[in-house]
Amino acid sequence: MLMKCCSLRSCWQIIFLFVVILTGGFQSVEAEPDTTSFGSLKRQIELLVRDKQYSQAAKAYDSLGRLYYRQYGYNKYTMDSYLSSLKYYSLMGDSLGYFNQYLVIGDYYAQDYFMHAYAQQYLKKAQQYFERTCNMPKVIESRLGLDNIAQHVEPMPSGLKTHLRETLQLSIEYKQPYSQAYALSLLANTYLLAKQPDSAYYFASQSLMISDQLKVKWLIALNHFYLGLVEQFRHHSMAAIEAYQKSYNLSKAENSLGMMRELSRHTADSYSRMGDYKKAYDWSLRTLDFTVQFYASEQTKSIRLQELDSQIKTLAVEKQLVEEQSRNQSVLNSALFIGFLISIIGVFTLAYLRRQQKLIDHQHTVIAQQQIRQLELKSLRAMIEGQEGERTRIARDLHDGLGIQLSRIKLFIEAHQEELPLSVKQPLNQFLDEACTETRLISNNLRPYALSTFGLVSALEDLVQKLNLVNKTKLILDHYGDIPPLGDEAAVMIYRVVQELLNNALKHAHARVVTVQLMVNEETTLISVDDDGLGADFDNLLSKGSGIANIKSRIAYLGGHVMWQGEVGKGTSVMISLPMQKLQKIEALA
Repeated sequence: MLMKCCSLRSCWQIIFLFVVILTGGFQSVEAEPDTTSFGSLKRQIELLVRDKQYSQAAKAYDSLGRLYYRQYGYNKYTMDSYLSSLKYYSLMGDSLGYFNQYLVIGDYYAQDYFMHAYAQQYLKKAQQYFERTCNMPKVIESRLGLDNIAQHVEPMPSGLKTHLRETLQLSIEYKQPYSQAYALSLLANTYLLAKQPDSAYYFASQSLMISDQLKVKWLIALNHFYLGLVEQFRHHSMAAIEAYQKSYNLSKAENSLGMMRELSRHTADSYSRMGDYKKAYDWSLRTLDFTVQFYASEQTKSIRLQELDSQIKTLAVEKQLVEEQSRNQSVLNSALFIGFLISIIGVFTLAYLRRQQKLIDHQHTVIAQQQIRQLELKSLRAMIEGQEGERTRIARDLHDGLGIQLSRIKLFIEAHQEELPLSVKQPLNQFLDEACTETRLISNNLRPYALSTFGLVSALEDLVQKLNLVNKTKLILDHYGDIPPLGDEAAVMIYRVVQELLNNALKHAHARVVTVQLMVNEETTLISVDDDGLGADFDNLLSKGSGIANIKSRIAYLGGHVMWQGEVGKGTSVMISLPMQKLQKIEALA
């Protein structure tokens, strides 16, 4: 599907179509089994089934399935073994083993695009069970399996990134490094699909570091593949090929046909971009060969037919069980229904009345809280509008009043400079120039011209440039992502907060460098102000000072959060998080 002249856009579409096949869940592969292991394990299973040791038989079937997978990759023998394991866990009534096998089968099916619907069924049932039993490591695995499949949906679910980040935090919280590495890898692929290669490179690198420590070969191969895609996105075809080759060697050792097929496809594309059409053709032939092996093989077809047959048999058995239970319970249900009808009606009525009363009380509480919150917001907005209005008035008075008077004095002196001695004229002109400049600086600080004319980023760049001219401390401004147009109110508040933080750093920190960073995505705006100055104990300072209180009130009004970190002698860091949805609501009200 990748031709030598295909565009980068079509490349992303192909990644999108086959991403689930590449990330085959938690099917970790270690060593090549020898064929004698199969015979020995099968004989052991026959003995265990004959002696009705079903729990051991279920575990042995699971081990047999993994041996088949390591030897032959995606194949029907593995599926037969997993389903047999599921059967014997069910006979023993071992719910943990039964639903753990559901998780294994769901991850296994996730490798095949045509089996995603079945994979979701298995994974959702497993997740529901593990959530009920509070088995968080397995809940995390189930979430990652479902997220892996969700990446295939077009368009990609809007909350997928947030869901993956939550799963990543759970993996860290419950100390699951394997799941942490997998979550990072899925995040890397999500950002690749969103055409954000820098973020994808970060997450793939983090995942690769953990995968190397854990020696998970399939995940190491996957992260090298993602790093190769990032290099190709940056038009570094040779670097991309080197990353693809590392991944290909690992995938070949793991007998992963899906990975080798996609790696061959992208390697051919990279050689084509470099103009080496012979190698591009050779790798395209490999792609075709792997595609035939994976999708057209009898093994793959038999797996799909087997699952359909299994679903039909399961439905038939469930139908028989339901009918049998219905017949057995019909008489008893009728008697119970008649006996408890009056009591049920009474209990239901009482519960309904109590519930209605609770709902009324809750509604009154919610309304009161909303009214209090609205009054607080109105009060805060009035205070902020008053501050900005007073700043605007003073700036206008300085510019139109004092600024004009100083200019008139300067013109008068220039007109009569021959009447003044040189010793008076030069200092006087210097003093007047300094006064005009100081007036303009004060007026601009009160109401920046660049903010209303060019927007927030330009205003901050202008602020940093001017502060660099008059201070020894070096100020740096970096911004990442496209900042959407902000209305006057939100832009002014953010500008004032950054201005206050820079003034505090210049006044108190005695730093050599102060760095301001703006990072924007479709959900959140992050602002950080870091310095290498004296630092402070913010546990004691946060409750003091109108400057810090002013910052907190403005950020709270915008629906955001602000966090101070500092240690005496080691500098200060301030991190601000602002939700874009909240900013848009504020502008709509404005």
